[in-house]
Amino acid sequence: MDKVVSSSQGAIAGITDGMSLSVGGFGLCGIPSVLITAIHDAGLTDLEAVSNNCGVDDWGLGILLRDKRIRRMVSSYVGENKEFERQYLHGELEVELTPQGTLAERLRAGGSGIAAFFTMTGVGTQIAEGGLPWRYAADGTIAIASPPKQTQDFDWMGETRTFVLEQAITTDFGLVRAAKGDRHGNLVFHESARNFNPLCAMAARTTIAEVEQLVEPGELDPDQIHLPGIFVQRVLPLTAEQAVEKRIERRTVRPRTTTEQEA
Repeated sequence: MDKVVSSSQGAIAGITDGMSLSVGGFGLCGIPSVLITAIHDAGLTDLEAVSNNCGVDDWGLGILLRDKRIRRMVSSYVGENKEFERQYLHGELEVELTPQGTLAERLRAGGSGIAAFFTMTGVGTQIAEGGLPWRYAADGTIAIASPPKQTQDFDWMGETRTFVLEQAITTDFGLVRAAKGDRHGNLVFHESARNFNPLCAMAARTTIAEVEQLVEPGELDPDQIHLPGIFVQRVLPLTAEQAVEKRIERRTVRPRTTTEQEA
């Protein structure tokens, strides 16, 4: 039951070139930066990453993207990474853009044994009808486009509505970060840093959690556990230096007023 590993390289053992990874985080909030760095240092490449976004140019998944280690992304929001945009538009990266709520539910479904589900999100758009560019050719034409998806009408709140079928997502490995974790893999996330982390953990066959604080079994209040240890196979305790290193995507400040300066 003791799932603790002693090093980041030991934590990622078994991840090989070409594998799929579900990676927690939202922007740079709650990303498993230590595990991502370990994958980068190991030289792993040709990866498919499922994550809300792809970090920024020099942090998070952005460091893997920068060195051409990612061949395909399944994402919802990618606006903070200029290199992501460049690779996508130049045909160097395949991208499956997915509505944010749909991405969350596809991951949850994958972890819950649900093969697919119907949703209204995307009906009447290229999400359902197909033709969304997944990969561009070097000349700017579409090399790979999304296929059309099955739709079906249902009686919904007294009216007939069209729904689109979305398939669940499962991955080879999941990488997540938690504020606390015990040796059995039970995890607690800090406020908004929970975001996609539990879902990415659920969807993976093998999940690795880096934890800022390791506690002993029984120390976590069962009612406060956000993700039970059944979804986690390895726990990597972070050092104090690793735990405190967190970045902000975009820092916005306003000029101090005269009153503030006098105070």
